[in-house]
Amino acid sequence: MAENKVTAITELDRSHYRTKVYAGGHFIYSDEPADLGGTDEGMTPAALLLASLGSCTAITIRMYADRKEMALEAIKIHLSIDNKEEELSKDTNISRQIDFIGDLTAAERERLLQIADKCPIHKILSNPISITSVMS
Repeated sequence: MAENKVTAITELDRSHYRTKVYAGGHFIYSDEPADLGGTDEGMTPAALLLASLGSCTAITIRMYADRKEMALEAIKIHLSIDNKEEELSKDTNISRQIDFIGDLTAAERERLLQIADKCPIHKILSNPISITSVMS
């Protein structure tokens, strides 16, 4: 049986930080702001990290709410990294404010907040991560 892996390919030529990102048949740019020498044509790597956490959180909450037939109309998640990108370390804190829109009881809102922590990206970011680099 083939391994079930999430993969991505990134490519950077001499385009001063504008990086092509390919994954699952999709394409986006990641970049740096102009004041850092980039072209500002894509999200910064840290913003992509926050986008991954936010979208995974929203999807996880939506799946649960739909399965439980909750009256959740929409989810809005505000995320931030407390430290500057170049200062990220194991002490870095990501803040996540989740707004649940819909006719939900206090108990349902509390349960959805608990479910937010079940998102796979949250689990990955909350545990030690090992990164192995090799040359091809």
